[in-house]
Amino acid sequence: MSGLEALLAEEITSCGGENIKLLHRAVSFESDLETLYKINLWSRTALRVIKPFLEFKAHNETVYYKRLRRYDWTEVFDLDQTFRINSSVHSDVYTHSQYLALKTKDAIVDQFRLEYDERRPSIDLENPDFVFDVHCNGIDFTISIDSSGTSLHRRGYRQSMRRAPLNETLAAGMVMLSGWDKKSPLLDPMCGSGTILTEAYLIAKNLAPRLERPQFAFMNWANYDGDLWQKVKDEAYNQINDDPVQLYGCDIDHEQIDETLDLISSLKMDKEIKIEVKDFFEEEAIAPEGMIIMNPPYGLRIEEDDIMGFYKQIGDAFKKRYQGWTAWVLSGNKDAMKKLGLRTSKKLTLYNGSIESKYHKYEMYGGTRKTKQIDQE
Repeated sequence: MSGLEALLAEEITSCGGENIKLLHRAVSFESDLETLYKINLWSRTALRVIKPFLEFKAHNETVYYKRLRRYDWTEVFDLDQTFRINSSVHSDVYTHSQYLALKTKDAIVDQFRLEYDERRPSIDLENPDFVFDVHCNGIDFTISIDSSGTSLHRRGYRQSMRRAPLNETLAAGMVMLSGWDKKSPLLDPMCGSGTILTEAYLIAKNLAPRLERPQFAFMNWANYDGDLWQKVKDEAYNQINDDPVQLYGCDIDHEQIDETLDLISSLKMDKEIKIEVKDFFEEEAIAPEGMIIMNPPYGLRIEEDDIMGFYKQIGDAFKKRYQGWTAWVLSGNKDAMKKLGLRTSKKLTLYNGSIESKYHKYEMYGGTRKTKQIDQE
């Protein structure tokens, strides 16, 4: 995910990855099987982990098909297993990613038909055993196998919500980038589905985000090591800590809060995540100091004057009632962010889906900056 590459690199390093390189919306690395398992289990910012296994050049579609046709796909997966092709294209020669995916499927299927007397593996678009990733840059191709299966942003704790929540990967990245110390109060004053608070809880407790997920694509690989996977999971269970955390959220949407309360209760997080139906603009700070992380509405369905006034209200609330606090605000509305009326101490760019968003840090000093500096000398 764009903007989180450096965090992902740190996670890969901590899991044992080597020769790490930051790319655009990706990180490349080398690892053994245990490290691959750990990254799938532990990474809070990865969407999927893919393993390249074939690289070549192809000047046209015929050459591309023949090159894939020569590869022994029967050593990768079996006749009775299903598969799907994902493709991405950046080329003047190949201009249609879906057509390239179709040619890939044809090459794989034709080889199986020849080997198994016209029998072939089936396509499954929803829940395949194997997902192959085709990346085309000009005439250079990289074919990879997806080790994750279902996108890693799906932790498994969220079943369904009335309103689409903030992506879990982005929420975790926001918490990690904030520098929250895991001890001071953390408030999301427009918490909605509670994704930021839930990810903050997992981070503070050192809970691997996919510890309870039952299935990964690598479990279908011929070299899957069940004992090694269990060892990786056992180590993760042993690293969970019981340190207390102070997590707070509020929102004016009664129905959304009811759903969020049901979620955190089912996850047994309700003792340390306190969420209430409240209006942030009318509430006093819950402590003299703490951190705010929030993702307010961007104004895509709100009148321009209203959204500008809304952000001004947020800034006024920060200045009047949250002196001594630090706030991080994510928004895809750059003009509205200016209405907060606060000096920005750090500026980052992240993507919320396809929306380029600014993630800004604001420090609300108790008194003037000059006074605080004099007091510390």
